[in-house]
Amino acid sequence: MNQELTEISDGRLYRNNDMVKIGCHDCEGCSSCCRNMGQSIWLDPYDAFQLTHYFGKTFEELLEKEAELHVEEGLILPNLRMIGEQAPKCSFLNVENRCSIHTVRPGLCRLFPLGRNYEDEKLTYFILKDACLVEHKSKLKINKWLGVSNIKQYEKFLIEWHTLTKKLRGFFNEHMEEEVIIKSINMKFLQIFYLSPYKSEDFYEEFYQKLDTMNGFLKQLGVS
Repeated sequence: MNQELTEISDGRLYRNNDMVKIGCHDCEGCSSCCRNMGQSIWLDPYDAFQLTHYFGKTFEELLEKEAELHVEEGLILPNLRMIGEQAPKCSFLNVENRCSIHTVRPGLCRLFPLGRNYEDEKLTYFILKDACLVEHKSKLKINKWLGVSNIKQYEKFLIEWHTLTKKLRGFFNEHMEEEVIIKSINMKFLQIFYLSPYKSEDFYEEFYQKLDTMNGFLKQLGVS
């Protein structure tokens, strides 16, 4: 584990079937992890797929109220919108301080208080130090905590998505002066993975088709 991860974690890496102390006793309406998050709860394509199907909206319609776009290391990504001037909170937090979209909550919300570590095309997890305020946490298997069906398929998708976004950030960092190309890539990226609706219920099959399209576009531009 590198120095950065050691500073923010307990120094251990876990697999999805490991038992770890993350159970927060159903949160009991604490909601501290749903407040003051800024633009940090970004939405990957699986999150967007879940939310658009749940609400029966297009992604453009989600951007009118529930989500917004921000730039992260040159890459344009969507994130959950926070509302309110003092102690901004997630727009999906209800009056009882509970998540109103719990069954389709984004991956980063499911993950908390865990973080993801990508190394050698493998995905592991670590506990974020002092992230959750709940005391006396119970032990749970990580895959149960995440609550995602077919965890292996989901993790494979996350690795592919991480690989793509890491490649794009690296390219943007090395070619900051090439604004036209960066804009072109960002527009294609948003169009393929977010703005073009998924036509079937099989997210993963269609995601890989979209990924092939994006990689083909990048290959034409010489991005490797």
